[in-house]
Amino acid sequence: MQDFGSNILTCTPSYALYLAEVLAEMGIDPKKDLKLVAGVFGAEPWTDEMRAQIEEKLGILAFDIYGLSEIIGPGVSIECEHRCGLHIQEDHFVPEIIDSVTEEVLPEGSEGEIVFTCITKEAFPLIRYRTRDISRLAYDKCECGRTIARMRKVSGRTDDMLIIRGVNVFPSQIESVLLDMGQTSPHYQIVVDKKGMMDTLEVQVEMTQDMFSDEVKEVERRNAIESTLAVSCAVKLVEPKTIARSEGKAVRVIDKRKR
Repeated sequence: MQDFGSNILTCTPSYALYLAEVLAEMGIDPKKDLKLVAGVFGAEPWTDEMRAQIEEKLGILAFDIYGLSEIIGPGVSIECEHRCGLHIQEDHFVPEIIDSVTEEVLPEGSEGEIVFTCITKEAFPLIRYRTRDISRLAYDKCECGRTIARMRKVSGRTDDMLIIRGVNVFPSQIESVLLDMGQTSPHYQIVVDKKGMMDTLEVQVEMTQDMFSDEVKEVERRNAIESTLAVSCAVKLVEPKTIARSEGKAVRVIDKRKR
């Protein structure tokens, strides 16, 4: 990025934070030593709190982009400068929101699984393709002037959803809690197992060099996560860089019940 004077970064959001870590270790200040002004990130669910972390650490504006390999790859929808939803390219795709269980189309504004029908794709057309991504559609006029449908930032996937003792749990909920509590780096993993007939949930949180851990802080994190998820869990603080990094999609869940 220094050699080529790159001003736009595109990758997964988790990898953007990994790059920020490496830059800090190399003594490179992205706000002074790089020409980055914006980033386009996708391929995995990420929260607005994670967006704020990326923008702070890299000194850029972070935009969400959405796509599916089966349809077109990146470019099905993307945020404009107002970042109030991702504009769907409706001249190519017809979006719907359905109930992932009944497959019924939900009323406008409802949250559910987003479905796309391709209307210009020729070689590999898809009709009512189920994405498994959870979102919501808006059809009001955007501040930028566009009137095409906007989809809310993907909050999770129906097949990423964990059922812990009858409660639905999404990894993005835990990420949001950690970042709200001042966690400076959202590197975490969720470990699900069984103890007898009972599901167990452990959240492994990677600490950073500028943070300290004590019993009070650990209890606060556990209480906040349990309050959000409505299910009891254990919070384990692990050493920095012990959670594996990935250049692709971050591995958030280890479900030992399936082994």
